[in-house]
Amino acid sequence: MNNNGTQKLGLVLLLLLYTSMPTLGIYESNSRTVIDLKGSTTDSVVSVVQLSDLHFSVHHPERALDFKRLVGPALDLITPSLVLITGDLTDGKSKDLLKMKQNEEEWKEYQEVMEDVIKRSGLDKKIFYDLRGNHDNFGVPSVGGPFDFFSNYSINGGLRRKGNVHSITLQSGGRKHLFVGFDSTMAVGLRGPTNLFGHPTDKLLADIDYELSQWDSQPSEPVTKISFGHFPLSFSAVAESGKTFRDIFLKHSLSTYLCGHLHVKFGKNLKRHHQSRNGFFSSEQYFQLNMQQLPVASAVETKNCFNATQSIEEFWEYEMGDWRKSRLMRVLAIDSGHISFVDINFTTEAKRTILLPTFPLDSRFISSSSYQHDYDCNSVDSSFFETVRALVFSKSVIVSVVARIYDTRHGHHHLIMEANMRKQENSTREGLYSVPWNWKAFEDPSPDRFWLQIEATDISGKLTMSELRPFSVNGVGMKIRWTWIEFLVMGCQWANLYYPIFWSVLLFLFSVLITSKVLFSCSSKKYVYKNFIYKKSFSSCLFWVLAEISSISSVWASMMLYLLYLIFFPWFWGQIFTEGDDRGYMRYKGWTLNIAEASDEQTHHAHPDIMVIVLPHLCFVVLPTILVTAALCAERTIYREHHLSLSGKKEDDYNQETERVATDNHAHGNRSKLCGSNRWARKFLIVICMAVGWKHWQLCRAVTTAYEMNPFLHSPMYCFAIPLLLIYAFYRTATV
Repeated sequence: MNNNGTQKLGLVLLLLLYTSMPTLGIYESNSRTVIDLKGSTTDSVVSVVQLSDLHFSVHHPERALDFKRLVGPALDLITPSLVLITGDLTDGKSKDLLKMKQNEEEWKEYQEVMEDVIKRSGLDKKIFYDLRGNHDNFGVPSVGGPFDFFSNYSINGGLRRKGNVHSITLQSGGRKHLFVGFDSTMAVGLRGPTNLFGHPTDKLLADIDYELSQWDSQPSEPVTKISFGHFPLSFSAVAESGKTFRDIFLKHSLSTYLCGHLHVKFGKNLKRHHQSRNGFFSSEQYFQLNMQQLPVASAVETKNCFNATQSIEEFWEYEMGDWRKSRLMRVLAIDSGHISFVDINFTTEAKRTILLPTFPLDSRFISSSSYQHDYDCNSVDSSFFETVRALVFSKSVIVSVVARIYDTRHGHHHLIMEANMRKQENSTREGLYSVPWNWKAFEDPSPDRFWLQIEATDISGKLTMSELRPFSVNGVGMKIRWTWIEFLVMGCQWANLYYPIFWSVLLFLFSVLITSKVLFSCSSKKYVYKNFIYKKSFSSCLFWVLAEISSISSVWASMMLYLLYLIFFPWFWGQIFTEGDDRGYMRYKGWTLNIAEASDEQTHHAHPDIMVIVLPHLCFVVLPTILVTAALCAERTIYREHHLSLSGKKEDDYNQETERVATDNHAHGNRSKLCGSNRWARKFLIVICMAVGWKHWQLCRAVTTAYEMNPFLHSPMYCFAIPLLLIYAFYRTATV
């Protein structure tokens, strides 16, 4: 055989060898990547790992050490097709947690740890995708600048993945699984705490829309669409055109949006079901009361099966718990387009066996409308229902896997099915187990009647059991109520709520002051303490206390001027970037700063992020100050009436002698001392004043430290107006 024939034979053998290997075929083009899971044409189950909020910190080295020790072996055990790290890779905070800016040492540590984890896992580096979180953006003036450490030290940066949107398609089992990740951090990253929200632009939304639609023109294979980012939708702002991420996700009938940011400290049920609603006004623009929405009646009850291509606009949002304190890692499985997940907690030890049931589906997190529509219209292949399936990952040899189903109709868990599961021979997923069952017997209108649990036994005899979870064969969703704090962080659309709350509080404060002046001016005899004593009603007490605020004109005017100042003038000036002399000033609308690259044009930033400063100041400082000032004025009136009754003087006599009493109070005992033994109400109000002052000092300390301000030069009104007003009100109400 000649040399040409030998070369051709060698190429053919190499090609056959390559196509027979069960490895990944990764094809990259611009921002798009296609991963062909070779050898898995009969395998419809794909596994993905998500990590979030690592917060590697020079002040807490144990976070990185635990990550290096635990995550690498865990990934080697699971061998996922994709690894997503959804933001806050580094902490960017000082030891006292008040100063927030980039620290290059933390980024070097992140790069080193990730290289070690990738090496230990044995996975291809190209299947790792990390995103920028708000902590990774603290004080970064521009992408590509000297403080943009993400571009230099992250996995995406090292692989030259540019742009804010990344698309990855996993091809397996005759299906496509499309993942679209995006970076929605501020274009100009400010220091915290006013760097809290995701900030989509119209261009970013258009890019996400474009990537999610890339396979729409090829309907031959079904596509599962998943998006991932850092910020929950409750902490994402609105684009210039008024569009949101939610609009884009509903348009494409997204399966799931994966995110982080909130951490476990706010609750364990930080998940939310989104569904489109008809009508001009929807309360969901501002809040959603519970995790699971009610199904759309037109989609479920009418059972319109004529248009098989019609999709129902809904998706799930899953917030990922943090690595920072909780040491959590999430494993997701996509089984015939349906997503299941389990959260692995490494706080105690590494897990030797991980169990993840993939069917039947968890009724707590099922897409009720679309699933029921497909179920009623027989749009799903019947083979999907015929087996109970679970992924089993273990360091030891598994000798048995058992599926147990319980019935709770009688109020307790009654075992009604127990079956040994077998590993699927035609699956490249070594740990995919299944067992046939009579699925028709488990059709039930109740979403929490039947419960599933998987038990695995390894060769050493160690038992591992999955969470006992409810399931629904026919797609009835189980309703779960949030706790009040879960509702606040997940159910409230804070970008839409900021202005209504801000103006409502201001309107209330102005109403109190204006009503006080009107009551005091209209009738000095009607809304007085004696009238309240005579009627003893709530309304008479309220009107009297309101009128008392205006009894000291200088105090009333000072409070009115301060409210006007908060609306029309800057609150303070601060250092907004990691380093440099650039300062900006903050108003209730956001930060205003001069950017050299923008020809010194003023630009507004951090709306609605500044709500974390504005609303606490209004609600916990300004409002209590006005109320306690009114109480001080009312207490002075009560004590004056008590003093007159003891002295036997009339009020007219008191008015004529007020000036003399003020100058000769020590001799006649007519001045109220700070520690006087007979003004207990005043003592209590002093404690309230001190509490307000302490809260104000805490807020001022946090702001002045975060933005490196001198309170006398950069924030005199914000820092000193309220304490001076309280002291002045206390002084003016001290004498009778």
